[in-house]
Amino acid sequence: MPRTTEGAVGARPTIRDIARVAGVSKASVSYALNDLPGVSEETRARIRATATELGWRPSAAARSLSRARAGAVGLAVARDVHLLEEEPYYMRFIAGMESVLAREGLSLLLSVVPDVDAAVEVLRDWWGERRVDGVVLTDLRVEDPRVALVTELGIPCALRAGIDDRMPDGAQLALSVETERQSFVEVVDHLVAQGHRRLARVAGPREFLHTRRRDIAWAEVTRSALGRAAPVVVADYTSAGGLAATRELLAGARPPTAVVYDNDVMAAAVVAERASLGVRVPEDLAVVAGEDSMLCRLASPAISCLHRDVVADGARSARLLLEVVLGRSSEVSVTEPHRLVVRGTTAPGAPAAPAAGG
Repeated sequence: MPRTTEGAVGARPTIRDIARVAGVSKASVSYALNDLPGVSEETRARIRATATELGWRPSAAARSLSRARAGAVGLAVARDVHLLEEEPYYMRFIAGMESVLAREGLSLLLSVVPDVDAAVEVLRDWWGERRVDGVVLTDLRVEDPRVALVTELGIPCALRAGIDDRMPDGAQLALSVETERQSFVEVVDHLVAQGHRRLARVAGPREFLHTRRRDIAWAEVTRSALGRAAPVVVADYTSAGGLAATRELLAGARPPTAVVYDNDVMAAAVVAERASLGVRVPEDLAVVAGEDSMLCRLASPAISCLHRDVVADGARSARLLLEVVLGRSSEVSVTEPHRLVVRGTTAPGAPAAPAAGG
């Protein structure tokens, strides 16, 4: 009877399981199971025997991708590396991608570059050298040259949000699209119910399409709730940028009593530096983060936020990409909207939500 692997009963064994039991690397397992050079015959026999014992069978995706393919997908992140030092988003997104790719015995090729022009060159090189079978694009910009590139070269691609439901003609791609309006409705309704009438938002850079989408939704929702569109100040997602934008808002003639930040880093910085800003949180200033993370849960007071499962988003993007690589039809996948989690920065005495639920 095949030996069971760690996890749920009946879980399909993976290449990682075989490598662990056989005491070899994942690469060695791949060489042995695909009849490639790189391991001794003794090691090859041991690996195959372990695979049989565990009841391993190659998945349909792995078989298809192994035929004259690279066995890897690419993610070229066009962000300032210093921002990535502060922001936990991408590590969770990558963890989600890996949870899918590892099961299929595929690798993730990651590159962090300063701008989209550099990303275009990385993607062009990867595809020209056949180092990847497809790519995931994130943080799409207005008139993003990466979309034009993958369309021109026919690179299988999954787009992580940003262009609503438009599918470029002739592209081999799938879309993962976010909606913003419902999330802002929840936040604004909550803040108004707490007595706030002077709201503001600290946004990310307007070069991002998701920022443009949020701008439209924020104006619509606040105009409906307050009779006017609440102000927006643009920042850069960093702690320093969030603090500078907040000081600008607080220096106005009618400073806000509640601010919504487009990410967790900016919100956490404001809560940590509230004394230097001359405000009490939440008595003078309510704070809401547009993303949830350990930064929000460990802050004191814990930060109210718009929560989404970033790991699940990464897994969804990887699955969409594999569908495109395997030649299946392009599709649009609408993600679940962020949901409001109320904590101490908007409701005095509110208990922090359990870590598992965000």
